[in-house]
Amino acid sequence: MTDGKRRKGLMAASAVLGGVLVLSACGGGDGDSAGSSTDSKESSQAQADEAAAQKTSKAEISIAPKDGSDNASINNAAKVTVRKGTLTDVTMKTADGTAVAGQISADKKSWKPTAQLDRATTYKIAATASDSENRVAHENASFTTVSPTNSFIGNFTPEDGSTVGVGMPVSINFDKAITNKSDVQSHIKVSASSGQEVVGHWFNANRIDFRPQDYWQGGSTVTLKLDLDGVEGASGVTGVQQKTVTFKIGRNQVSTVDAKTKTMTVTRDGKTVKTIPISAGSPENKTYQGQMVISEKFKETRMNGASVGFTDDDGKGEYDIKDVPHAMRLSNSGTFIHGNYWGAKSIFGSANTSHGCVGLADAKGAGDSSTPGAWFYDNSMVGDVVIVKNTGDKTVAPDNGLNGWNLDWSAWKAGSAV
Repeated sequence: MTDGKRRKGLMAASAVLGGVLVLSACGGGDGDSAGSSTDSKESSQAQADEAAAQKTSKAEISIAPKDGSDNASINNAAKVTVRKGTLTDVTMKTADGTAVAGQISADKKSWKPTAQLDRATTYKIAATASDSENRVAHENASFTTVSPTNSFIGNFTPEDGSTVGVGMPVSINFDKAITNKSDVQSHIKVSASSGQEVVGHWFNANRIDFRPQDYWQGGSTVTLKLDLDGVEGASGVTGVQQKTVTFKIGRNQVSTVDAKTKTMTVTRDGKTVKTIPISAGSPENKTYQGQMVISEKFKETRMNGASVGFTDDDGKGEYDIKDVPHAMRLSNSGTFIHGNYWGAKSIFGSANTSHGCVGLADAKGAGDSSTPGAWFYDNSMVGDVVIVKNTGDKTVAPDNGLNGWNLDWSAWKAGSAV
């Protein structure tokens, strides 16, 4: 081969090799490999997302109140519900770990605590549910209930399930002054099985009493419903109570004390059952007149004159009797009807000698059931009426004890806010 032919052959070979190299670099395996890797990653992510979706429960848990909320109700706020599934476990605890009892509904769609919550307390709820394919869902929340500063309650009498006399009003004393009286009163209902109309009367910003025009009918049932949860009593102060109370009215017993004749006549269901000699307040310390209701009973109690303003020159009580027998309160200011063992037996029925109470002959120690004091105590109940007359003193104030019966019906109704 000549040199020219040899050079042409080398050039041709180089061209062929160059073509192979170019072909390999631009259109060959390296580019195809990169594209396959990207597709593979996208496919893997899609498969992972699908797998995750298959593992996620469709159950949707809702907890009330919302996580982080405060000023929550102690009655109805706490509740757990679920959609597209059923509840399997719910726990509720205070911040210090004290468990709160609760119950999942029969259909396993909801849960509520079974006890009233406490005020100013932080609670934590943890709930678990599963969907139709047994995939599990979880939800947690924490909330704080309304504080005493921002809420009010009413202390009421008589007690649920009690039996009381025909003069017993429903008396509610609120722990905060109520300015929205109409709203509060409209969420309190008092009804009687006798069908008697019952009306509320505000004595002040903290107290409302309910009664019918005449004494309750003996043997009837009275129901008090407090629906005050969330009701604004004053600016920034809401109610928390949601309660129903029922009590029975006993036999109709009304006792009339006549300070002039110095006797007490006890009537029951309209018939006189006993006449008892008494000793009322002395001319210097007259007994209040009017219709009074027995609000408390004590088999024995201490009575000190200093507690009701009867003091000597040294500031000590004019009397201090540590074991007054068979005492029953008639007013908040210290009027009682009670047994008396220290006075001469001759005063009962003949002289008014007390510091304002009504005294009946009795024995020291309250152990002799045959005395007039013991008989009256044993045959009386909270809510019985004691009418006092002919003392020469003023009529007891309607709000001094449970003595609203001393207002006539028109004056009583005028004190209603609804």
